[in-house]
Amino acid sequence: MIAAADPFDYSWWLASRAAGIVAIVLLSASVALGLAMAGAQPRRPGMKVVLRRLHQYVALGGLIALVAHGALLLLDPWLQPGLTGILIPFTMDYRPLWTGLGIIAGWSVLVLGLTYWARNRIGAQRWKVIHRFTLLAYVFAIVHVLGAGTDASSVWLRVVLLAAVAPIPYFLVLRVFGRRPQRQPAQRPREAGASW
Repeated sequence: MIAAADPFDYSWWLASRAAGIVAIVLLSASVALGLAMAGAQPRRPGMKVVLRRLHQYVALGGLIALVAHGALLLLDPWLQPGLTGILIPFTMDYRPLWTGLGIIAGWSVLVLGLTYWARNRIGAQRWKVIHRFTLLAYVFAIVHVLGAGTDASSVWLRVVLLAAVAPIPYFLVLRVFGRRPQRQPAQRPREAGASW
């Protein structure tokens, strides 16, 4: 008779996996919020401030979960990636291509996310250009989940990913194609008796 595996034998891996799933869901929400804010002007006064704060807090939560995802893997007795494996792309023995893309995505998201607090020093226009690379980092993160994730083929993870990713193409299309040209201010009618 074969004994069932004890979950405590791989609890660090389970914790890291959970943190990774939380990170990708929160980062997906943050990307969707960012694209939604950039693609449409809110109709209600004060809504832009609320959306910006929500975007900021969701992104920060995603960054915290991302750091936890990597840090918890350090304690995994089976994977044993070491600091090099966690911090330097393509050095981990486990699925090096997919984990490497995940590490690139992680560093990119961290650096790009933290530039929010330096945008006044960077300059608003330059920061906006830099911040657009967040979408590329996000794509790398999705590829990492699908390539390195041990649950990538499971239905439950695919449903979670689909739900998290689904709004992003819509908001991206709105962002790229949905902006209407700003109306020119109406010209004042000529005063009565004015000459042509």
